[in-house]
Amino acid sequence: MVAAAAAASVVVAGGVYAGTVGLRDRLPRPIGCVVQAAGTVSLGPDQMANAATIAAVGARRQVPEQAVVVALATAFQESRLHNLAGGDRDSVGLFQQRPSQGWGTPEQIRDPRYAAERFYSALLKVHGWQGMRVTEAAQRVQRSAFPEAYQQWAADSGVLARALLGNASGAVACTVARIPALRGAAATTALTSMVALDWGAVATPPPDRLTGLALAAVDSQSGWRYAHWLVSHADDNGVKRVRYADLQWTAGAGTWSKIRDGSPNADQVVAEVFADKK
Repeated sequence: MVAAAAAASVVVAGGVYAGTVGLRDRLPRPIGCVVQAAGTVSLGPDQMANAATIAAVGARRQVPEQAVVVALATAFQESRLHNLAGGDRDSVGLFQQRPSQGWGTPEQIRDPRYAAERFYSALLKVHGWQGMRVTEAAQRVQRSAFPEAYQQWAADSGVLARALLGNASGAVACTVARIPALRGAAATTALTSMVALDWGAVATPPPDRLTGLALAAVDSQSGWRYAHWLVSHADDNGVKRVRYADLQWTAGAGTWSKIRDGSPNADQVVAEVFADKK
């Protein structure tokens, strides 16, 4: 009787457990990104996409890594990396730049690429900025009422810069929406356009008749720059899988893992997008 009761208890417990797992599987997954590169930073999907674009513009302009750190720290403090429609007085966008101060029109400043370009141009004109603390360099550009505030973001910005500039492998991992906003040809077109805008790079069709794009990697650093950028923009562009070298990120897992099928490819970064609904 004791054994039978115990067996019955196990069956009941197993049923409860299975039901809990099934319920858990049906719940919405938390959407966001974790960056690990000699430190850890967690961001929402729009924050991650904006950070990736800021870093890409810096890389395209071949600015020093420290300039990217300063730019990211500034955007962290001014907008928390959200592309804001407004702010103090007439401030707009990621860096809260002001049209009345000659930064551009509100429409221009709301373009993350334009805003990043203008910030880097202003920073590079600051004499001796490379030898300054992050907050001092940022303040010389921003003229904030809180000149020390940028320093609190220096460490996080260093983590992001290392990852987004390709100085770490498999360092950006994002969990994305189960139902992507873009799919198929629309996703591929959007990604191809954004690659050209952020990187000035030309995407090619991916191998094996996949729906998506491929980017040539001249070395490991450029490969991981592209790979991390693609994952950073996955949520808003329907990216299903990113492969580079011997690692792949998948939307299903939200993490990087070893590629088990096929040989490593260090010459291309391949992004597969979700197929159109049938």
